[in-house]
Amino acid sequence: MDRDSGPRVPEQRAPATPNTTTNSTTSGTTGGSKSGAPDTAPAPGTELRFGVLGPVRAWRDGELLPSGSPQQRALLAALLLRDGRTATAGELIDAIWGESAPSQALAAVRTYASRLRKVLSPGVLVSESGGYALYTRPDALDLSMAQELAAAAEKERTSGNRQQARVLINKALGLWDGEPLASVPGPYAETERARLDEWRLQLVEGRLGIDLELGRHAEAVSELTALTAAHPLRERLRELLMLALYRSGRQAEALAVYADTRRLLADELGVDPRPELSRLQHRILRADAELACPVEETAPVATFTRPAQLPATVPDFTGRELFVRELGRRLASAEGSVMAVSALAGIGGVGKTTLAVHVAHAARPRFPDGQLYVDLQGAGARFAEPEAVLGSFLRALGTPDSAIPDSLDDRSALYRSALDGRRVLILLDNARDAAQVRPLLPGTEGCAALVTSRVRMVDLEGAHLVDLDVMSPEEALQLFTRIVGEERVNSEREAALDVVAACGFLPLAIRIAASRLAARRTWTVSVLAAKLADERRRLDELQAGDLAVKATFELGYGQLEPAQARAFRLLGLADGPDISLAAAAAVLDLPPHETEDLLESLVDTSLVESAAPGRYRYHDLVRLYARACADRDEQPPAGMDLALSRLLDFYLATVARVYTIERPGDRLKDHLEPTEYQGLVFTDRNQAQDWLYAEADCLLACARQAAGGARLRVAVDLLWAAQDLAESGANSKSYETAARSALAAAREAGDARTEGRARTSMTNVHLVAGRYEDADEEAQQAAALAESVQDPAPVYWADNDRGIIAFNQGRFKDAEAHLFKAMEGSRADGNRPGEASALCNLSRIQLALGRTSRAIALAEQGVEVYDSIGHTLRLANARYALGVALTHAGRHREALEQLAQALGRFETNRQRLWEGTTHFRIAQAHLSARRTAAAAQHAEQALAIGCIGGDRTRANVLITLGKALESLGQADRARVCWREALALHEGSGAVEAEEVRELLEAPLSAA
Repeated sequence: MDRDSGPRVPEQRAPATPNTTTNSTTSGTTGGSKSGAPDTAPAPGTELRFGVLGPVRAWRDGELLPSGSPQQRALLAALLLRDGRTATAGELIDAIWGESAPSQALAAVRTYASRLRKVLSPGVLVSESGGYALYTRPDALDLSMAQELAAAAEKERTSGNRQQARVLINKALGLWDGEPLASVPGPYAETERARLDEWRLQLVEGRLGIDLELGRHAEAVSELTALTAAHPLRERLRELLMLALYRSGRQAEALAVYADTRRLLADELGVDPRPELSRLQHRILRADAELACPVEETAPVATFTRPAQLPATVPDFTGRELFVRELGRRLASAEGSVMAVSALAGIGGVGKTTLAVHVAHAARPRFPDGQLYVDLQGAGARFAEPEAVLGSFLRALGTPDSAIPDSLDDRSALYRSALDGRRVLILLDNARDAAQVRPLLPGTEGCAALVTSRVRMVDLEGAHLVDLDVMSPEEALQLFTRIVGEERVNSEREAALDVVAACGFLPLAIRIAASRLAARRTWTVSVLAAKLADERRRLDELQAGDLAVKATFELGYGQLEPAQARAFRLLGLADGPDISLAAAAAVLDLPPHETEDLLESLVDTSLVESAAPGRYRYHDLVRLYARACADRDEQPPAGMDLALSRLLDFYLATVARVYTIERPGDRLKDHLEPTEYQGLVFTDRNQAQDWLYAEADCLLACARQAAGGARLRVAVDLLWAAQDLAESGANSKSYETAARSALAAAREAGDARTEGRARTSMTNVHLVAGRYEDADEEAQQAAALAESVQDPAPVYWADNDRGIIAFNQGRFKDAEAHLFKAMEGSRADGNRPGEASALCNLSRIQLALGRTSRAIALAEQGVEVYDSIGHTLRLANARYALGVALTHAGRHREALEQLAQALGRFETNRQRLWEGTTHFRIAQAHLSARRTAAAAQHAEQALAIGCIGGDRTRANVLITLGKALESLGQADRARVCWREALALHEGSGAVEAEEVRELLEAPLSAA
C-alpha cells in the first residue's frame, strides 16, 4: 500500500468540438447541443441522467433504463467519462478488454452501441469519424455535478466562507452511491475507479479539515477513527485525527496516534512519518496554544460572528450625565493595555439597566467586534448558571454546539480564547454576586464588561464600582415630563412634583406611573398624585430595599379588571421558567381562549412577558409582587392552593397520557393518584413527546414546589410517570433534584406509600448514573415500604430494578431470583410490559451464566410481547437485549439488525443515553465480527453521546475502543483508552478493573 501521494482530482475535460460532418444516422442531442453537435432535439419532455459514482446507470424522466451486459456498461462508462469527445473503436476495445480483446471485439462494440442507441433518446449516442460520442447536458452526469460542487466549494473556502464550502463538499459526496463504476469490467474502468476513489477520499479529507477549522473536532473523531482504520498508511487522515483528539482534550490519545503511525510506517514501508506529522506531534507536546482553537477565517469573510445583542435604548433617557461621562471614560480605557470592568450597584428599579444600556450603545463604535448581553436573573431564586450563559455567548460568537465543552472552566477558557484579540463589549445585567460574574469576564485588553447588580461587588477584583442612587428631583421631573408631555405637566407642575416624590424618585416607578398617565388622556396629573397619596403603604415600600418597586407595580395592578387581577395573582404562584397556555388555563380553571385573552391583556400592561407563542413568563420582581398580591387579595385564601392543585393535576394527567401512549398495556396509570383536572389529549406519539420535553422544566418545578404541600402524593406520582426525563440526558439532573426533594418531603410526612414510590424514582435516578449500591438500597426500601401498605406496583418495579442492579454487580443468581419475582408480580397485576421487561433482563442474566440459547429465547419472548401490544419505547430495550444475546451467539448480522432497530427507536424517542449505550453494543458486535474499524467508530459515538450507567459504562466503552484500536495497529492509543478505563473502574470498585490490568500488562500487539 502506498503512502499519501500528491493531490489527484478527476481530469477536468473541456467539451471537445465534434466534427461538423456527422454520420447519417445522427438526429440530435438531448437538452441543447454542444458546439458542432447535431441540431435535432429529442422528444419533448424527455430528460436523460447518467451515473458513474456507483453502478453505471441511465434514467429517462426518473425511470431507470436497462444498461445491458457488463461490457455494454463498460462502453457507456467510457463514453460518459470522455465528456462528449469521440472515442475511436480501437480506444473502446482497449478500454473494455485491454490486451485480452476477443477476435470479434469490433463487432461486439458495434452491437453494444446499437443497443444503447435504442435505449437512449435519439441523437444522444452518435457515430462519427470511425468512433462514437455521447452528447448530454452538462448537468446530466453525476460526476460533472460533483466536479462543479467541488470547484464551488474550493472557491468558497478560498474566499473564507468555510461553512458554505462544507455544505457544498457534503453535497458532492452525497452524489456517491457506493463504489464508482461498480461491477464494470476492463482496464479503463479499473483505472478510473481508482482515480474516483482517490478523489472522494481527498474530498472527505478536505471536508474534515474544514470541520476542524470550524471547531467540529469532537464529532470528527469518530469518522476519522474509522477512516484511519480503513486507510492506515494515509498520513493526512492521521494528522487530522491527532488534531481532532487534541482539541477534544484527549492529548494522550493524540500522541498515541503518532506513535502508532510511526511504528506502522517503519514496519510496512521502512520510512518515518512525513514532516507535517512530526511537526504536529512536537506542537502537541509543547501544548501549542494555536492548536487549541480553530483557525481564524481569512479576509474578507470571518468565522467570528459579530454579536449585536444590546437591548434597545430608551428614547427618553434622562439625566445621569456624570455617570454617563464616568462610564464612557472607563470603557474608552479598554483600547489601551487593560480590560475594563465597571460594576453598577443600586436597588431594584433605580435605573441600572437603563443607564448601562445607554452607555453601551454610546460606546459601540469603540467595540467593532460586537456586543454581548445577558440578564443574569440575580434577583430571583433561580439565577442564571454561568455554564448556561457561556454556552449562549459561545454560540453567539459562532461556536458550533458540538465544540462547546461541558465544564464551566473549559467553557470559560474557550470563551476567553474566542475574545482574544477582539474588541467586544459585554453587558452582564442583574448579576447575583461576583462569583456568578467572574467566569463571564473577558481576559484580554480591548474588551470591556459592564455589570449591573443590586449588591456592591467589592470582591470583584479590578472592577470600577459605581453606586447608582435615585434621581435628583430635577431629573425625575424631566423624565416624567418627557413621557407624559410638557403641556400636561406644565399646567400642573406642583402635582407632577408630588407624583415623582411619591415614587421616591425611583426611575422605574416614575416611568411606569408616567406611562399609565400618558395612556389615559382623561386623567389629570392631580388624579395620579391623589392616587399615590392615598397609598401610604406603597409609599413606605418605595423606600424599602428590594420591595421599593412594589408600589410602582401596584399602579399597574390597580388598573386591572377583576379577572385580569385574579389571573395575575394566581399565575405568579407557579414555579418554573415560564408557563404554557394550557397550564395557565388549568391554574385559572378557564377555557384556553379566555385564558389567552387575559394573558395577552397582561402582556399589554407589561406585567407579563410573552416568552414565545403560547408561553408566558414573569420578571422575577413582578412574580414576587404577584405572590404578595395573592397573599393579600385572594379570597378565599384556599383559592391559591386550589390553583396549584389544578396545575399539578394537569401535569400528572397529561404525563400519564404521554406514558400510556408510549407504553400501551402498562398498568402504571391505574396505580397513580386520581386527578380532578383533565390533561391534554394527543393525536400521536410525536406530539406527546414534544409536549413532555417542552414542559420538562415546568413540570419538574411543579413537582418540587408541590413536594412540601398537601398534594405530595400527586407530586411523587408525577415524577414516577415522567421517568423518561431521568433517562433523557438533557433533563436527568433536574429530575434528580426534584426526586430528592420529593423523597425528603415523603420521609418527613411519614407516608409509607408515598415514600416507597419516591424511592422507586430515586432508584431509577441512581441506575441511570451507574450508582448501583445507592440504587439497591433505595430499591430495597421501596419494596419494603410498598409491601407494608400493599402497594403492588412499586414492589415488582423494585424487583426488576434489583435484578438489573445485581446483574451489573455480578450477582447473577440474586439477579435471576429478583427478576423471576418481578415477572410474577407483573403477571399478577396484569402488566404485560412489566413482564416483558423482566424477560429481557432475564435474558441478560442467562447470557452472563453462559446459557446463550436461553438468553436469545427470553429476549425474543420480550420482543414478541412488546410488539403484540404496540409498545414503542420499550420494544427498543427488548431489541437491544436480543441484539446483545445474538452477539454472544456469534450471529452478528442478526445482532446488528436488532441493535440498529433499537437505535432508531431510541433516537425517535429522544432517549439520548440509550442511544449512546446502543452504539456501545453495536461496537461490541462489530468487534466480535472482527470489523474493527466499524467497532471503533461506534465506540467513539458512544463516548460522544454518553451512556446509561455513567462512568462504569464509559469505562467499558473505552475497553472496547481500545481493543478495536489495538487490532487496527494503534496500540499506543489503545493503551491510553485502557488507562482511562482502569482509573474509572478502580474509582467505582468495579470487577472489570482486573480485565483492564491484564490488557495493560500484555505485550504490545504486533499488528
